[in-house]
Amino acid sequence: MANAIYNPKSLKAEEFIHDGEIRETLAYAEANKRNVELIDSILDKARPQKTETGYVCAGLSHREASVLLACDIPEKIQEIYKIAEEIKLAFYGNRIVMFAPLYLSNYCVNGCVYCPYHLKNKQIPRKKLTQEEVRAEVIALQDMGHKRLTIEAGEDPKNNPIEYILECIKTIYSVHHKNGDIRRVNVNIAATTVENYRKLKEAGIGTYILFQETYHKESYLQLHPTGPKHDYDYHTEAMDRAMEGGIDDVGLGVLFGLELYKYEFAGLIMHAEHLEAVHGVGPHTISVPRLKRASDIDPDQFDNGIDDETFAKIIAIIRIAVPYTGMIISTRESKSVRQKALRLGISQISGASRTSVGGYAEEEDEEENSAQFDVSDRRTLDEVVRWLMELGYIPSFCTACYREGRTGDRFMSLCKSGQIQNCCHPNALMTLEEYLMDYASPETREIGEKIIEKELLNIPKEKVRNIAREYIEEIKKDGKRDFRF
Repeated sequence: MANAIYNPKSLKAEEFIHDGEIRETLAYAEANKRNVELIDSILDKARPQKTETGYVCAGLSHREASVLLACDIPEKIQEIYKIAEEIKLAFYGNRIVMFAPLYLSNYCVNGCVYCPYHLKNKQIPRKKLTQEEVRAEVIALQDMGHKRLTIEAGEDPKNNPIEYILECIKTIYSVHHKNGDIRRVNVNIAATTVENYRKLKEAGIGTYILFQETYHKESYLQLHPTGPKHDYDYHTEAMDRAMEGGIDDVGLGVLFGLELYKYEFAGLIMHAEHLEAVHGVGPHTISVPRLKRASDIDPDQFDNGIDDETFAKIIAIIRIAVPYTGMIISTRESKSVRQKALRLGISQISGASRTSVGGYAEEEDEEENSAQFDVSDRRTLDEVVRWLMELGYIPSFCTACYREGRTGDRFMSLCKSGQIQNCCHPNALMTLEEYLMDYASPETREIGEKIIEKELLNIPKEKVRNIAREYIEEIKKDGKRDFRF
C-alpha cells in the first residue's frame, strides 16, 4: 500500500482507489468547506449547459465533489439540491424506472459481519429456489406488472454455482404469462472470473451490479473476515473483469453506514472516474443502500450510520458528480426518504420488493424469514405507481435500450446528446399504458391515462409524438404490446 501511487487508469485496486489520495481529498475538502469562491466555481462547473440537441454536463472530480459534501453553508446546500434537480430533469426527465429484486438463494460461504447470510448465522433458514419455484416467482412478479428484475444470490460455489445462475436467467426469460414478460434481468452476484462474466453476457443480462460495501481496505478486511469475499483486490477489480468479459453496463454502490461516509463517497466517485478513464464509459447505475436491521444484524453495532439529511446530500452530489448515471434507491428506505431522493437524482426504484428467497408467489411465514434486510416501504406496486404519478412522475417499465443494443457507451452518448427525450420518454409512456391496461387498479388507471395524455405533448419531435400516440391506441384497443423506439 505504501508503494502504491494514485492512478485512475491502473487496473490495480490500491492504485485507482488510493487510500492516500482519499485522505488528502478529505483534508482538502475540510480545509475548503467554507471557501465560498471555490464552492461557487465548482457549482458553476456542475450546472447543465443547454446545447442544440439537449444538455451537457461536466460532472465533478472526486475532490470537487468532496468539497461540496463537506460544505455546511445552508444556502450553498440548497443550491446543490437545485442543481441536482436540474441535472436529473435534463437527462432523465420525470421518468422513474421500476424494478424488483428476486433472491434466488441465501446459501453463502462468506463471513460478512453486517449481512445475515453469513456462514455462521444459524437463525436464518437456508433456501434455494428450484427452477419450478423460479417460474412461480416470475409469474407472480409478472402478475404485478414487473418487466425488469435484479437477481440476487449469496456466494456459494457448491449451492449457487454460475451454472445455477445461468439456468435461472434462462428460466426467467422463458416465462411468458398472459401479457407478462421479464424483458431485462440485471444480476447482483459475487465477484467472479472474466470467463463467467462472458457466460452472463451470453445469457443476455442487462447490468452487472456489485456493491463494494466499503472502499476502506482495512475496514473491508475486518468486515469480511472469512470466505472468498475477504479478497479486497479481487472484489474491487470485478468491474474491470466484467467489462473485459463483454458486459457493457455495470452498477456500483457502497453500503453507507459501515465506514465514514465521506471516505466511502470519495472512493465511489474515484471508482466511477476509473471506469471512465479505462473503459470510456462510467457506471450505468449507482446504488445508495444504507445499513438496515436484519436477522442476527443490529445496525446500531456500526457507529457510522448517516441521518436522512446527510443521505439526501450524498444523493444530490452523486447526481452532480456523475450526471449521466442511473441512480437506484430500494425499499430499504421509507416512503418519505424515497420521495425526497427522487427529486434529487434517483431515476430507478423498486416496488413491492421481497428481500427473502422467493416470497412473491407465496408470502413467507414469520418464523421462516429468510430476508436479507428489513423493508421500510411495504406498499404494493400499484400503490407505488399511483404515488409516483400523483407526484408528477412517469413510472417506466421500459427496457428498450438494452434490447435495441443501446448499452454502454452507446447509451451514454444518447444520454449526453439529449436524445433520451425522443426515445425514453415515449417508451416510458407506452410501457406505462401496458401496465395500466393489464395490471392497474381503476383508480391508478384513471390517473395514468391523464398523465399519458399530458406527457405526449412533451415529446419534442412531432413525428415521434404522433407514432407514440398511434402505438398507445393500438395497446389500448388492439391488445398489442412491446412497441419501442
